[in-house]
Amino acid sequence: MTGQGLQAHSAPTASEALDLLERGIEADRLITVFGQCRVEYEGRAASSLEAGNRLTVLKPDGTILVHTDTGQQPVNWQPPGCTHESRLEGGQLVVESHRSNPDEQLLVTFERVDQVVVYDGSGESDVTVMGTEADLRDRILDRPELVEAGFEPRATERETSAGAVDIYGTDSDDNAVAVELKRRRVGPDAVSQLNRYVEALESDLHAGRTVRGILVAPSVTDRAHNLLERRGLEFVSLSPDPE
Repeated sequence: MTGQGLQAHSAPTASEALDLLERGIEADRLITVFGQCRVEYEGRAASSLEAGNRLTVLKPDGTILVHTDTGQQPVNWQPPGCTHESRLEGGQLVVESHRSNPDEQLLVTFERVDQVVVYDGSGESDVTVMGTEADLRDRILDRPELVEAGFEPRATERETSAGAVDIYGTDSDDNAVAVELKRRRVGPDAVSQLNRYVEALESDLHAGRTVRGILVAPSVTDRAHNLLERRGLEFVSLSPDPE
């Protein structure tokens, strides 16, 4: 669902929710995530909350608030100046807020995501839906050469110790290839996610097997591009919808 100044996704997959969060965090947007989650705090004291339905609010100034469905005060929070990050762990969406002085960390792990909303306070939204990751996957499965000549998909959602690789395949030299799909412009988090998959595959496969990592998305930020180069990973510009 789209509207002026916001982009909302009801009942997204963990991967789709991560995609929205990465985009929203990179663009300094106000973001809300509602679903069943566990909460852990590490810092001057330690605390945790078992799974329950909660609303998490991430603000561009670094504030994070975790609310239940009762009362006006958050049950957990971090002040302005924190760094927001998101990732997948074991197929579940993890939102992390960290600050260094004092050293504190708030982890919100979603067992189920019911809705993600990304707001644009300017009244104009550049976070738009142009297709899904499933559409992007299907394009590549139908035409593997869109990744590169000689690419041969072998499996989708190939499990590794770091999570599931969107598309696992081989290249024309029989090297293993991990392909990470993103339907929108992405930042460094997507590169780090791909790098974890490559490292996991290097451990899982036979010793000496070369593993390449290819990020497929419409575009990447400058920081993501630089990180791809430093990690020896590759990028292919491709959108979910055919031109």
